[in-house]
Amino acid sequence: MSDNLYDVRFYARVYDNILDKVECEDTISQIKDLEFEQHKFYNHTTGEIAPASGEDELDFFTDVNGEVKNSSLIIDSLSKAIAQYQSEIRFPWFSSWDGFSPIKYNRYTKNKRMAQHCDHIKALFEGERRGIPILTCLGILNNDYTGGEFKLWGGATIDIKPGDLLIFPSNFMYPHMVEPVKSGTRYSYISWVW
Repeated sequence: MSDNLYDVRFYARVYDNILDKVECEDTISQIKDLEFEQHKFYNHTTGEIAPASGEDELDFFTDVNGEVKNSSLIIDSLSKAIAQYQSEIRFPWFSSWDGFSPIKYNRYTKNKRMAQHCDHIKALFEGERRGIPILTCLGILNNDYTGGEFKLWGGATIDIKPGDLLIFPSNFMYPHMVEPVKSGTRYSYISWVW
């Protein structure tokens, strides 16, 4: 990634081994039998909520009630990675954050994908917590699948290995997508910082 403060690539960073192999495998074993639902996007033009990729849109489970034991481990790891991110960015006006959204686990089976979008998701924090997400934190849990490449800025493939964490701003300058999975099942997790 670039070290130029005026290059959007500077603000997208991968942190290696946030979770170890055993923690990734254990997390998958905790989530694989949960009841996932199909992911949907809100269309600001039509007001509809629907899967942007039709039947090929991925499935997800949001751990609102702490059903996944490793969610707390992931949140602890996110806190450390975000502190490192802030120290590397070195902006005096970006020295704290208020919290995280619940961990959302994504499951991509064969042909499943995520349409290109940006994470400026106001609805995440419209309840008791007010605000908008400022950072997207995305972790990969496995690599025993083919396809499923994570694309940023309309085409740049970002290499994220199991246990790694990608952090980038949650705004219109970071459109991203996941290519269709060709075989196997891709598991990832995501949380947004506000």
